[in-house]
Amino acid sequence: MIGFIGSVFSPWYAWAGRRDPHDHVCLNVATYGPGGRFAMTERGSRWLGTSADRLEIGPSSMTWTGSELVIDIDEWSGLPLVGRMRGRVTVRPRALTSVELPLTPDGAHVWRPFAPVSDIEVDLEGAGNRWRGHGYFDANFGTRALEADFGFWTWGRFPTGDGATCIYDADRLDGTHLASAFRFGPDGSAEEVEAPPRTSFRRSLWAVRRETRADPGTVPKQALNMLDAPFYSRSAVTTRLDGEVTTGVHEALDLQRFRSGLLKPMLAVRVPRRR
Repeated sequence: MIGFIGSVFSPWYAWAGRRDPHDHVCLNVATYGPGGRFAMTERGSRWLGTSADRLEIGPSSMTWTGSELVIDIDEWSGLPLVGRMRGRVTVRPRALTSVELPLTPDGAHVWRPFAPVSDIEVDLEGAGNRWRGHGYFDANFGTRALEADFGFWTWGRFPTGDGATCIYDADRLDGTHLASAFRFGPDGSAEEVEAPPRTSFRRSLWAVRRETRADPGTVPKQALNMLDAPFYSRSAVTTRLDGEVTTGVHEALDLQRFRSGLLKPMLAVRVPRRR
């Protein structure tokens, strides 16, 4: 789930010149496996409500209780499985971190991993959509379009025996490169570490380039395909970090492709808009 104010992947936001982020909001919800569904309905500013501890987007909301992030979902999924997506997801952080990582030297883009080590409880309507496990809660903030500063990036969150490791790699358009890795403990501790080498692995179904960090001699491998788009890949990936085999969520984003005007009409089918 991703809550957007200023939906960075929205064709409607791009066509509007990205002038008013509050008029382009949505709650993106995706489930995977048999019967997996995808919802990303964009809404105008009249559907947005915010306070210090609550984000409302249409009939859905995110509420911070002081110890939990409670996400109430009431959305419609798109093709191929059109239908109502309703229920609640509760994220319980083991602890909150103080990490705030600028992704560009001027701080125009910032990554804020609030709770890399969390417990999660999922209770959505439909078979197979009730479970408990480990979760993750972060946020990104920006004052410019992603494609204005980046050509390609990958991100990964990999659980470890005593916490989680998060890895950010990004090729900036000014020719510089972001390479950052943090090891998080269940007590909220955070340590920036030197990650193993960048290692390529098999491209996505849309041939999006993919790479992550891996110990020498290890080739990362996709364990589960989650979301495939012409410019974006989300998957569960197995790799080895500092001698520990781990499977985590991995994203690859090709912003050179996303910049193409040909993609915007395709995205409009997946991202319907309700003013």
